[in-house]
Amino acid sequence: MPKIIVTENVSLDGVMQAPGRPDEDTRDGFTRGGWAVPHNDPVLGRKMGEGMASTGALLLGRRTWADFAGYWPRQTGNPFTPVLDALPKHVASTTLDEPLPWVNSHLLKGDVIEAVRELKARPGPDIAVLGSGELVRSLRRHGLVDAYVLLVHPVVLGGGRRLFDPGDEPGELRLTDSVTTTTGVVIARYEPA
Repeated sequence: MPKIIVTENVSLDGVMQAPGRPDEDTRDGFTRGGWAVPHNDPVLGRKMGEGMASTGALLLGRRTWADFAGYWPRQTGNPFTPVLDALPKHVASTTLDEPLPWVNSHLLKGDVIEAVRELKARPGPDIAVLGSGELVRSLRRHGLVDAYVLLVHPVVLGGGRRLFDPGDEPGELRLTDSVTTTTGVVIARYEPA
């Protein structure tokens, strides 16, 4: 059975909003987008490549899927583009309609939590969740996250949307792997204890 692996860029103060580009997510007046990019290095690229190699599908929230669909298919010469295009993309949304324009994208039908449980019950490789903060919090509440791969960047943003909200249920995690990049990003894999 596949595992649900959540992979997130987070700041030291837990912000996950808009790591890739200044205009990626400006909700609530967020003006610090693109904060993760200066910390990219070959170590980070290698670790992310390893993660993508073991991924059989993506599970994305509507907002993250729409952002990716508007960005990745237009990136030529990037080694991640053909991988992302080829992967099945399961999209949690109540506002989108099929057919979805990004190749291999499919809406989850009915209750999202039940649809994810069905995905996990099928044989196959792991399913990666990228971004998709609201979806991640919902999956966590229902015990559906098998691992978190957190890319903790050496930056404090002081505000923005966080991976874990103050009202989230407490829980214990155990560190199962970690590596530090040349730019100070700690890539840590945690699994529920």
